[in-house]
Amino acid sequence: MAVSPAAVQLLTENVLGCVCQALDQAAQDIEGHPGCPCRVCVVPGQPAWDSCEDPCNGDVGGQLSVSVVRMYPSSAGVFPAEERQVYGVRECGLPQLTAVELLVTLLRCAPGSSDDGCPPSCEALAKAAEVLHVDMVTVYNALLCCFPETSPRRRGQMFVVGPQRTVGPQGMCVGLEQRLTVALGACKCPEEESP
Repeated sequence: MAVSPAAVQLLTENVLGCVCQALDQAAQDIEGHPGCPCRVCVVPGQPAWDSCEDPCNGDVGGQLSVSVVRMYPSSAGVFPAEERQVYGVRECGLPQLTAVELLVTLLRCAPGSSDDGCPPSCEALAKAAEVLHVDMVTVYNALLCCFPETSPRRRGQMFVVGPQRTVGPQGMCVGLEQRLTVALGACKCPEEESP
């Protein structure tokens, strides 16, 4: 069984949609929370830290991105660990599972120094910390609660929510990175017809 060529892209789009939806819900539930940023992207490789400091087009500033960190063979018995199986050189060997590690990155505006060089006020720092803390819990909950519902499989999606860490402040950006490892389902490849 092989992995569908569209599986990784669909996976990243599902994660992105779940997190954005949860952030918008947080904005409705918590006064002053900015919700999902206007810049929401699936990106190749590490995301560039863009659009943190200014709201774009009157929408919420910042950016939310999902990227693939790595993809590797695994099996039900060892997932999320990497399987180290030697395959034959004359036949196509496929792993039982293919694990995909994703990185969800959410960046917001970080309070900066004033025009005369004074550091940001404690109030501004506390507000930024509050937004970050709500974002951290919201992203975590979105992966645990919304993401499983995106699986077309009857038994759901096998996944592991990895560590989350804060990033920044750097270049007027502060935010979080959340890791998620998902076991991709395989599709049955059509067998060649015999003559």
